[in-house]
Amino acid sequence: MKRVFNFSAGPSMLPQAVLEKAASEMLDYNGTGQSVMEMSHRSKAYKPIIQKAEALVRELMGIPDNYKVLFLQGGASLQFAMIPMNLAKKGKAAYIDTGTWSVKAIKEAKKYLTVDVIASSKEDKYTYIPKVDKVTGDYDYVHITLNNTIVGTKWNTLPDTGDIPLIADASSNILSEPLDVSKFGIIYAGAQKNLGPAGATLVIIRDDLIRTADSPDGDLPAMVPTMLRYDTHAGEGSMYNTPPCYSIYVMGLVFEWIKEKGGVEAIGKMNREKAAILYDYLDASTYFSATTAKDSRSLMNIPFVTGITDEAKADEINKKFVAEAEAAGLVNLAGHRSVGGMRASIYNAMPVEGVKALVEFMKNFEKNNA
Repeated sequence: MKRVFNFSAGPSMLPQAVLEKAASEMLDYNGTGQSVMEMSHRSKAYKPIIQKAEALVRELMGIPDNYKVLFLQGGASLQFAMIPMNLAKKGKAAYIDTGTWSVKAIKEAKKYLTVDVIASSKEDKYTYIPKVDKVTGDYDYVHITLNNTIVGTKWNTLPDTGDIPLIADASSNILSEPLDVSKFGIIYAGAQKNLGPAGATLVIIRDDLIRTADSPDGDLPAMVPTMLRYDTHAGEGSMYNTPPCYSIYVMGLVFEWIKEKGGVEAIGKMNREKAAILYDYLDASTYFSATTAKDSRSLMNIPFVTGITDEAKADEINKKFVAEAEAAGLVNLAGHRSVGGMRASIYNAMPVEGVKALVEFMKNFEKNNA
């Protein structure tokens, strides 16, 4: 069996142990004679699957009791709309712009409330996280993107928002290192990077932000569709309608794998080790270089470029690098179309051996092409 090292930004590689477990249960899950893909979400066989997934992620992330865990659909992109639709009371929110996904979230939020972009790193092509110590104002919430997949930056110090709920898109760094959930009003993440296959979205939301008909703030506006209300899903245990059953099942297997590895602290240590291997090489290389500020570097997504200044020549070399890497079993290393260059996404499931193999390939490529 041939397995490659998949550096895709998402959908990304899954742990081999998870894939093997899912494969072994594909035709007959737990003696039921059926696949989880075929199983009714209302059945006695499925209920323990989603309950176990929730219990495991609560344990791994230390989620307090006053937070609901929801398994939704629509990806992080749907949350860009659900958040302002559900949280708008005063009609104003603060956003910090750190790249493409922040821009998309801002654009969507502007349809429902006034958005103040209180900080941005756009002027330097989003290569750093802007310093925001404290946020004050008459805001319904403050929104950040914890890890920026395309440009390879991450928040290391959270802004102090006081009583204003802090909302975070954690799609590309969820469960990659310890995170204090109690500092946030909502954490949301698409599954397809660190959690499992595409199709499910994890939403962790503080109870007081779930507005209901009898809440102190009154019901949501009638125009908010039933499926886009957090209380709809919180009240039905994420099963108001048919959830992404198989994606949730695989997420549960991923959570088990993380626990077996020693939990999020152990995973974080491994991720720091992997990132250091690649960053150390890039910092020492005279041919390749990282593109982000050292104090903002992501552990998950590492863009890099050559020092070639001629655009046509650089593009030619980039394509050669990606093609030769793929032939060597190192796939999906092209940079995002908006940035160019190359990018290695080294999520939780990427083993240290994969990063070491990439660095060895880069050393040889540098020797042959510099």
